[in-house]
Amino acid sequence: MKHPGKILLVAALVAVVGMAFRVSWNALRDVARAIGADSTGSLLYPFVVDGLMAFALIATLVLTDSDRTFALKVLGGYTAASLVLNYVHGLVPALHDPDIGMVRLADWDFAHYLLVLVATSLPVGAIFFGSDLVAKVLHHSAPAEAVRGLDGQKSAPAPHTTAHPTHAPVTEAAEPRAELPAMEPSAQVAARTDTVRAPDPHAPHTLRTPETDAADEVLAREQFEEAELERMRQDARRAYVESAQADRPLSARALGEAFGMSESWGRKQILTVRDDEESSRPRLRAVGAGAM
Repeated sequence: MKHPGKILLVAALVAVVGMAFRVSWNALRDVARAIGADSTGSLLYPFVVDGLMAFALIATLVLTDSDRTFALKVLGGYTAASLVLNYVHGLVPALHDPDIGMVRLADWDFAHYLLVLVATSLPVGAIFFGSDLVAKVLHHSAPAEAVRGLDGQKSAPAPHTTAHPTHAPVTEAAEPRAELPAMEPSAQVAARTDTVRAPDPHAPHTLRTPETDAADEVLAREQFEEAELERMRQDARRAYVESAQADRPLSARALGEAFGMSESWGRKQILTVRDDEESSRPRLRAVGAGAM
């Protein structure tokens, strides 16, 4: 759909929602007055109920997965409650009199108490559910915003990588030791392992036991994991160098999240790159007058 068509569609939707709110506002105001709200409270009551419905509708367009399901439940619940109160307003003529004060919402005691409970709990629920929806929306939109670099400039988007799945951020001191699938170690690790386990031709042959084989397997696995972690660090440093060359340096947080690590881990890789660049720069030494 073209841009002017979208604007027209949104404007029509806003107009319909505004007119529907005006119709519902009259009924909710009278119900609020019937359950004991003063003039100011009854005037604001419709904004609490229908206003949260509008916000929940916007949240469903922003959130995804379980958060979107939660927003839909809030929207459905408050829509049903508003519909019931509008229905009661049409059934009880006494609610239409602005000077009658508190009245019963139903002749049956159970129905009356239930309706009063629903009507009085909606403002409290609006505070709870509205705050939760705001937190979910802010938490959802934070990763999508551009992350500021260490120098205050806008950083480039985090590079997409599939080699390292994203997990909860951890520090490098506690790097994840995930269960790795059975796979052959790389040639570099295999060569290093063979070097460590190369037997001395002059040494007496030692009897291998299951414990020795298990220890060798653990050593090979640890060496493989260390090689993989080192490769991840090299990839992260290369990604930062490329972003810096493009004048959009990645921030420590963006670099860590891109490789499933923490912000401190990303900061260490950035500092390593900067230290390497500093050490590789030529240094000029002043020549004293005595050397002339």
